[in-house]
Parts: sequence; structure tokens; C-alpha cells
Amino acid sequence: MSNTRVGLAILFAVLTISSSSIFIRFAQENTASIVIAALRLTFAALLLAPLALNKHRAELKILTRREIFLALASGFFLAIHFATWTASLEFTSVASSVVFVSTGPLWVAILSPLFLDERLGARALLGLTFALLGGTLIALSDSCGLTEGGLRCATLSTLTGGRAMLGNGLALVGAVTVSGYLIIGRKLRVGMSLIPYIFVVYSMSALVLIAIMFTAGESPFGLTPQTYAWIFLLALFPQLIGHSTYNWALKYISASLVAVTTLIEPIGAAILALIILGERPSASVIIGGVLILIGIYFAARPQTENA
Repeated sequence: MSNTRVGLAILFAVLTISSSSIFIRFAQENTASIVIAALRLTFAALLLAPLALNKHRAELKILTRREIFLALASGFFLAIHFATWTASLEFTSVASSVVFVSTGPLWVAILSPLFLDERLGARALLGLTFALLGGTLIALSDSCGLTEGGLRCATLSTLTGGRAMLGNGLALVGAVTVSGYLIIGRKLRVGMSLIPYIFVVYSMSALVLIAIMFTAGESPFGLTPQTYAWIFLLALFPQLIGHSTYNWALKYISASLVAVTTLIEPIGAAILALIILGERPSASVIIGGVLILIGIYFAARPQTENA
């Protein structure tokens, strides 16, 4: 697989996943976040079912117990990622939540040598550092601002105390679990076709989220048609197209690089927010975006593989 094709595919995935926040924001006006997450994965699995069961039935039948177990584990990690990260926004600020969940690439870099025997070189580590700094700067832009007395940010005690501490912890769990999802995907995608893999993963994720939803006392029924439409678009574009493209790319590039490229999503989200919601990005968001792009440039060069 050529470097250019993989790079363009990743860029396309980032653009589609960047629309997540827009669809979620519209859907949250009428339902709980866990309902959105559960229906998102349920719709995605149902849309995949005809293709997976008709054209890939033979591949599904010959999956080994190890492959099935790992794919189910990947789906479990994805479900916990969506559940914890979404829930974190109920307890802490968007800024704090994004700071913690954006540590995902760092966890992938730490865990990949242990589970994948993929070690990052100096250039890739430099790129990871730039990207994490950029992601943190974008996240902190919501909690810092210029006043007459100069730059003012939320205090450390505000970000780590009480309910905020719970929210930050949930976001950190979201970062670690999405790392497990990517690492397992990298291991399985080398020898497992895309459609069977994502069908098992998304189905498992949907079942876990449905269980969490009903345990929380929420219901997916009785929503407005507009809400169902927003969630369906969330399943179609960010999930089926965006996440599935990430899983496709895991066959050709390392889990660490895929994780680093996810940090470009805030840039796409900021652009869409400007166009659709009229939210203008601050100077911090722009500078952070530049740092992320620089980081991805350094991280990508030694990691992309020809196939």
C-alpha cells in the first residue's frame, strides 16, 4: 500500500470523525449521552450486518477462538472509551476532559512495545511530543483567557477537585481504553479482513453500551425523529466511515501513528464549528493545530510502511 494512499485515507477519516461533536451536540438536546453512544454503535453494527453476514460469512466462520476473543476485547475497550469519555463531560470541563483523553497516543506509545514489539524512534517521539503539546493547548483554550489583568486560567484545584476529579479520571480511562482498542486492532488487522473485524468489534461495543444504558435507567425509545437522524448520521460518517478507515489503516501503519493522527480531529472540529455553529477558533486553537500538524509530520515519516 502506497504512503500517499494511506495518508489520504487517514486524512479522510479525520475529517469525518471531526463531525462527531457537531452531531452529538445536536442529539444531546433531547437525550442522554449514553443513549447516543449506544445507538451510534447499534446503528453501525446493523448497517454492517447484511454485508458481513452475506459476503463475509465464510470468513466469520473460520475465525479462530483467539481472533474472536481479541475482537470482542477490542469492542469492549471501544465501548468503555465512549461511555467514560462521554460521561466525563458531565463532571468536568470540556477543556479538562480533552486534555486527559488526548493522552491516548502517549498510552499507545507506552504499550505498543509491550504488546506489538513496535518501538518509536527519536523522530516519532519528537512528533508525539509536538502533537500532545498542540492537543493540550487546544484543550486549555477553553479554560484560559485574556483579561485586563493578563492571562487567566482555571486553578489546579478547580480542575482536580470534587466532581472535576471524577470527570478527569473518567476521561483518562477513556484514553487508556481507546489505546487498547487501537493496539488490538493493529494486532488483528494484519491477518484479518476489515469487514469481519469491525462487525464483531462494533457489535460487541453496541451490546456493552446497551447494557450500560439500561443499567443507568435510560431508554433509546421515544426520541424525536430529528434526534434519531443525528445519531444515524453519527453512526454513518464518524463511526462507519471514520473509525472503519482507522481500522483499515492499522494493517499498514503502526498503532502509534494512527493514535497520533487522531489528534488532528480538534482542528477539523474547530473548522466545522466555525462553519456550522459560528464558533470562531481562538489563537490558542490555531497555534495548537499547527503544533499537531508538525507533530504528525515528524511521527509519520518513520512509521509508514509500504505494502
